Amino acid sequence: MSLTPAHDTPPPVIDVRGLTKIYGTRKVVDDFDLTVPKGAVYGFLGPNGSGKTTTLRMICGLLEPEGGSGTCLGWDVITQSALIKTQVGYMTQKFSLWEDLTIAENLHFVARMYKLDNRKTRVNAALVSLGLNERKNQLAGTLSGGWKQRLALSACMLHDPQLLLLDEPTAGVDPKARREFWETIHELSDNGITILVSTHYMDEAVQCDFIAYIAYGKKLIDGPSGDIAKRIGLTTWKVEGPNLGVLARALKQTPGIEQVARFGTSLHVSGPDKKALEAAIAPYQSKDELIWTPMQSGLEEAFIHLMKEVKDNFA
Repeated sequence: MSLTPAHDTPPPVIDVRGLTKIYGTRKVVDDFDLTVPKGAVYGFLGPNGSGKTTTLRMICGLLEPEGGSGTCLGWDVITQSALIKTQVGYMTQKFSLWEDLTIAENLHFVARMYKLDNRKTRVNAALVSLGLNERKNQLAGTLSGGWKQRLALSACMLHDPQLLLLDEPTAGVDPKARREFWETIHELSDNGITILVSTHYMDEAVQCDFIAYIAYGKKLIDGPSGDIAKRIGLTTWKVEGPNLGVLARALKQTPGIEQVARFGTSLHVSGPDKKALEAAIAPYQSKDELIWTPMQSGLEEAFIHLMKEVKDNFA
């Protein structure tokens, strides 16, 4: 008999099945399943209008689905949505705090809305934790996108939520602010907070532990971010050289090649059939001015491949 103590796997923070939302005759979310472990950074990746925001709102109890069931933080998403809301921080895509109040006034107002005790201590700690203290008397409406982002995240964290839902949180902010934001997200994850973040930026998706691709209301695939492209089975080559525009147009007309995308001074050429792709590019590989290098397919190639099979649900 083993004397090693058993380590039980904690239950998932989110476990929903068949979530469906209908507006009129249109299914904006269609039979959506999701399981999210505690402390994970889980990315919702998809184009605008794909159902990401609606899904987030159903999970946290802000919208009632027409179909499906499941739990969030151990509570039923249909019958116990009020309890879920008490433990969730939700950051909307559009800045939704009060622009005619200062940073500190906004946080005090949110703290009163949550009926928090020790409000002054909580607000002061929030100001310090996200570097807002020196600007605490600045009107929110005068802040740049990056500072508004910090304020919104700080407001989300005032009530010590176990789950953060972040809807396109880095839209309209500069690269430095985006990087600092993701550093903060990973620090929160390391402290056991579970985070769902929707985005359409491929370079942000790689920051997530898990990814769910969503398009036109349907989940196309989900899993660990490092496994997605491998599971799809695309083969990709990088080609460098002169006259890439002319080359791209020729390659796009060649059978066996599914995708040709420009990345700076190179093209990424992909296809689902390795042999067919290699046969297609073989005539071009003999040209001395072109340098061909095999590469691992990325999330962008994977998503474009998946999108080719999906029908728009707008009606």
